[in-house]
Amino acid sequence: MPNSQRFPSLRRKAVALLLPALLAAAAPALAPAQPVGLPDLGDSAAQELSPRLEQRLGDAIMMESLRDPAYIDDPDLLQYLTGMARQLSAHAPVGTPNINVFAVRDPSINAFAMPGGYIGVHTGLVVAAQSESELAGVLAHEIGHVVQRHIARGLVQQKQDTLIMVAALLAALVAARGNSQAPEAAMAFGQAAAINSQLGFSREAEREADRTGFQMLEAADYNVNGMASFFGRLMQASGLNERTGQAFTRTHPLSIERMSDMQNRARGVVIHDRPSSSDFHFVRAKMRMLQANSGQDTLEAIRYFENRSTETQGIERSAAYYGMALGYVRQREYGKANDAYLAATSGARTHFMLEHLAIDLALARNDTQQAMSLARSAVARWPEQRGLAMAMAESLQRAGRNQEAVDFLKEQMLKWSDEPRFYQMAAVSYSRLGSAVNERRNMADYYAMTGALPAAVEQLQQARAASKDFYEQSQIDAKVREYQRRLKEERDLLKRFQS
Repeated sequence: MPNSQRFPSLRRKAVALLLPALLAAAAPALAPAQPVGLPDLGDSAAQELSPRLEQRLGDAIMMESLRDPAYIDDPDLLQYLTGMARQLSAHAPVGTPNINVFAVRDPSINAFAMPGGYIGVHTGLVVAAQSESELAGVLAHEIGHVVQRHIARGLVQQKQDTLIMVAALLAALVAARGNSQAPEAAMAFGQAAAINSQLGFSREAEREADRTGFQMLEAADYNVNGMASFFGRLMQASGLNERTGQAFTRTHPLSIERMSDMQNRARGVVIHDRPSSSDFHFVRAKMRMLQANSGQDTLEAIRYFENRSTETQGIERSAAYYGMALGYVRQREYGKANDAYLAATSGARTHFMLEHLAIDLALARNDTQQAMSLARSAVARWPEQRGLAMAMAESLQRAGRNQEAVDFLKEQMLKWSDEPRFYQMAAVSYSRLGSAVNERRNMADYYAMTGALPAAVEQLQQARAASKDFYEQSQIDAKVREYQRRLKEERDLLKRFQS
């Protein structure tokens, strides 16, 4: 189990890396009210590490995580996982920050909570889940840690040792940017996953996360047996082979007592026989393919889906063909990918992820007219899917219809103002239209939303120099002052954290 004692070489540079990461943190978020009526698991944390400071620390770590090769930047997956988590957290017994879930390319079965409401989920965990309720059970447990502020409490209780551990995490993340095969890359998210145990989560804290998660699971109408069944399989697997037990059992030690508690609670409530959604099956298939790190892994995944396509029926068979198509796309065998897509859609079956695949296949053939037609139809049918909106914008850009792309992206920004990629895509189209000021202002927004405030300021300064409009210059000056204020605020918060 990783700890600060195992990274002596990182100690000297770790704290130095923590500083720029915190200074590059994203914009302040509204912090929830301090939870009340919690068990005494370290109440001093409420006074020494405020929700606002915890949020900033989480933002800093997350901004570094975005650059890690293991981070999966896929809008369909992120929207599904975060949507499920927010559905659960809406039923939390105490206030909670805005939950954001991200996916990590790692075949091990693990999930972990970070400061600020960020939750990481390994691809291996989603693939291993036998039902949507099992996946929801794991997310509910992690949300339980967030809701009860176990991370904040652990940070305060561990003090300097934990500061070194968090800083070591950032060091690993930075090192992982350049070389995914480096030892640091392998431990980057592993360190984040180990935060739970490194922060000294007690058995009581783990039980508290179980109980809080159970309440959310029940209130959201998932099958509460999902949590116990998934944890039970992991505990059994870990017991059979202690040396290679699953990561989740190492970072969240399971016990017979905890399992009995969850099973007893399940006996006292109405069990919702909730079938897994079609989204779950397609997300699970995509996760299995995305965790393939080599050509051989891709071939093995394709063979797996080939077998599944003959063993299953209905939505599971369609998802198997979908996974097979994704594998062929990775191999640039677009003819085979299209055949698999047609098999997945047989019987007039449809799903937004299948339509996204169809758009990608059309773009791979450079058939921009077909891509635009498919994208318009898909966006009209599933207007709440960010991935389809991005596919639509890309189709317009590939067709050279940049003004249409800008107009469309502006509409999406009104709907999803927190999505940085819309601003990045808008900057590309403005550049092609010869609008330097708008290009740089949108890139500034993109950099600010991804934590690179100095780069955002630089883009705004270039935009101001290119502008001839006094009113526009005044707007830019105001934005520069805002970003400079945020940088100062980050410095002040850092001093508080260091003290």
